[in-house]
Amino acid sequence: MGKERLRAAATTEPGRLQILGAVLAVLVVVFGAVTAFEISDRASSADDVVSRSQPLSADAASIYRSLADADTAAASGFLAGAQEPAEVHKRYTDDIATASRLLVKAATNTDGSSESAREIATLNEQLPRYTGLVERARAANRQGLPLGGAYLRYANQQMTTQLLPAAERLYEAETKRLHEDDTSARAWPWLSLAVGVIALGALVWAQRRTYLRTNRVFNHGLLAATAASTVVLLWLAVGHTVARAELNDAREHGQNSLQVLNDARINSLKARANENLTLVARGAVLTDDGKKDKYETDYSTGMGKLDTALAQARELADDDAGRDPLAEAADRVAQWKQRHAGARATDDAGDYDGALAKVIGAQDSTGQSFDQVDAALEKALAHEQREFTRSAGDGRGALSGLPVGAAVLAVVAAAGAVMGINRRLSEYR
Repeated sequence: MGKERLRAAATTEPGRLQILGAVLAVLVVVFGAVTAFEISDRASSADDVVSRSQPLSADAASIYRSLADADTAAASGFLAGAQEPAEVHKRYTDDIATASRLLVKAATNTDGSSESAREIATLNEQLPRYTGLVERARAANRQGLPLGGAYLRYANQQMTTQLLPAAERLYEAETKRLHEDDTSARAWPWLSLAVGVIALGALVWAQRRTYLRTNRVFNHGLLAATAASTVVLLWLAVGHTVARAELNDAREHGQNSLQVLNDARINSLKARANENLTLVARGAVLTDDGKKDKYETDYSTGMGKLDTALAQARELADDDAGRDPLAEAADRVAQWKQRHAGARATDDAGDYDGALAKVIGAQDSTGQSFDQVDAALEKALAHEQREFTRSAGDGRGALSGLPVGAAVLAVVAAAGAVMGINRRLSEYR
């Protein structure tokens, strides 16, 4: 019975108009709903990039940096002798406190079953063991016992084989989540665009049909529906294009640079720790083939990686504010290498105290060069972080208001379509 009534309605102009009005209303409402859903998802991902995944990735890098710097400070304090300098001890304790605080923050914002949660648990378990070994080394050193050096080397082993790998995996996991959120935010809303084009095409066709049958140029209701749908479609296309461009800029000139700079800073810290441990071990720890000093070899490897990372960072930097700190860092790295060569020559000549002064001394030492490299990298990181936050924030802002606006305009378009068709139906009454 229903099919017969529908078939009968479709054979008359009023019936066809009623069907057309229903179809147009459904199309524009579906267009608004799909747009609101897809853009809400993109906007949520963009918000995660700015406020969750990127900050967590940065925190993970800071955890790694704090742990590596604590290891460096511990070795520097040990080399200074029984009376550890207050500023070195403060640097160590500040690093440990920073790592602990960031681990708590990361745990709060991480799913308990995720890979990141497992790495955080490992770090929380191993960090007290490491600090305990450092305290034993410090206590033995104050008493002048050779056992202190063994404790410090064991602490360094814990750091390099347990803590730093876990921190690196945490950083990789959080960076992977950042990339996933970024990819989701930049994905084109193809379904919304397709439905929008179909809805707009149907409205244009309906107006042309009305014109051909009535010779009236405008149907105000259908015209309003077409205008509202056009606004939504243009807003969708332009808004997402702008958001995508800003997020691309944040990734290419922000996140990629941050990742390379973090690698540079990490390799700088590793090199400094191995440089200190070369003097702590005094040749007691050799490479696997038994031919070279392990820590000196690891120092050279770290400095090579640092040079590579600095070169990559210079290629990614897109302005003088980003390039200038990198040029400063490169100059200080060259100075560091020169001073290190002098310290090694002094040590090889049998002057341990002279070599020690060239490594941890207050003036013209490798420690001074390392601090200058670290300060330059920190400045470059701060600049790239600002660039990332600005671009990603602009990308997020380009999508704000679109979901609600699409929904409201879809209702306006649906109402306009129904009013326009009803205007035509009234002519048959």
